[in-house]
Amino acid sequence: MPATPIDVVAAGHICLDIIPRLSGEQTRAEDLFVPGGLVHVGPATLALGGSVANTGLALHRLGAKIRFVGKVGDDLLGKAILESLRQYDPTFPQSMVVAAGEATSYTIVLSPPQVDRGFLHCPGANDSFVAADLDASCWQHSRILHFGYPPLMRGIVADEGRGLAGKFAEVQAAGALVSLDMAMPSESAAARATNWRKWLRQVLPYVDLFLPSCDEIMLMLDQEPDAKLNNTDREHGVPVVANASRLAMLADELLDLGVPIVVIKLGDQGLYLRTSDRTSGLSTRGAWREFDWQAWRNRELLAPCFEVDVVGTTGAGDCTIAGFLMAMLQGQCPETAIRRAAAVGAHCVQSADATSNIPTWPDVESTLQRPWPQREPTIRMQGWRYCREQGIYVGPADVH
Repeated sequence: MPATPIDVVAAGHICLDIIPRLSGEQTRAEDLFVPGGLVHVGPATLALGGSVANTGLALHRLGAKIRFVGKVGDDLLGKAILESLRQYDPTFPQSMVVAAGEATSYTIVLSPPQVDRGFLHCPGANDSFVAADLDASCWQHSRILHFGYPPLMRGIVADEGRGLAGKFAEVQAAGALVSLDMAMPSESAAARATNWRKWLRQVLPYVDLFLPSCDEIMLMLDQEPDAKLNNTDREHGVPVVANASRLAMLADELLDLGVPIVVIKLGDQGLYLRTSDRTSGLSTRGAWREFDWQAWRNRELLAPCFEVDVVGTTGAGDCTIAGFLMAMLQGQCPETAIRRAAAVGAHCVQSADATSNIPTWPDVESTLQRPWPQREPTIRMQGWRYCREQGIYVGPADVH
């Protein structure tokens, strides 16, 4: 690979999304699957999916320089993914791994209007992706390595995280940040057999930004989802705890495992950020020496979602992460970063696929200069205060 400076390497899970258009009456399983029957749906949107495509292409649209590292088969679907990347930029497929004789991953996305999405997923070549596929040539001269969806990649979880932790340590030693996104573990035998707390204990000391969803991390830490919000009146999103103090407990446990920055995605409740005093140690990274890490020490913030007409939630979490990473690349403070992340996520859900509605970064900034109503979180937030000027909530553990 040429020694071209790269902002973010988007690595991990990639697939082809097939998204049939569903009506407002097709919200239940029995509306979509009738044994022996034929169910009419609307035209399908074909789009690149998975963390690599969703977060990487969203960052590309925002203006970041991106490299893509995923694994596909040498079949028709794999060729379609590579050609789709090539249409964005001729260099995008260069670091992709093509596995001879393997099937390419695809997902049928069932995303009814105003209802959270469901998936029919074939893991394909993602299952044979291993840490060794993250060759140094993939992440050299980059500022951030973002890796997504380990729970959906059998080869990544099979060694209890040792291989990935080793690669992440190399990336950190080279001066870049390591960002990690998760996914809800599949029902595969490998995922069911994984001790996720042990896996996180192995990997998180070599992660700088950890960005799971609330339900994912509660499952992985064996937390009982008590006092969940009632889903019947919610438009979209994932179940979350009803009390912000529970979020703080989850974040404390993750920080204790060694990661300095935790961002928990809360679906339609917003985005929760918690950091430790170890953020100051990130100033030793060659690509981040000029960053104001002091402003990121010991923070606790929550950015509410913005009011929009939701068309689909596919890739919303991935695009929210893209907004967060882009804000960091721009040198912004945590208050600004989580608000920009929420804004990018709001743009995402206004289209059926993940990235077609993602604006440029100047357009994100311009949009936030105008009034944009926010959804008031229904989480109990005792001891928190709302900062109207910045449009965020500040938690009791925040030191600023």
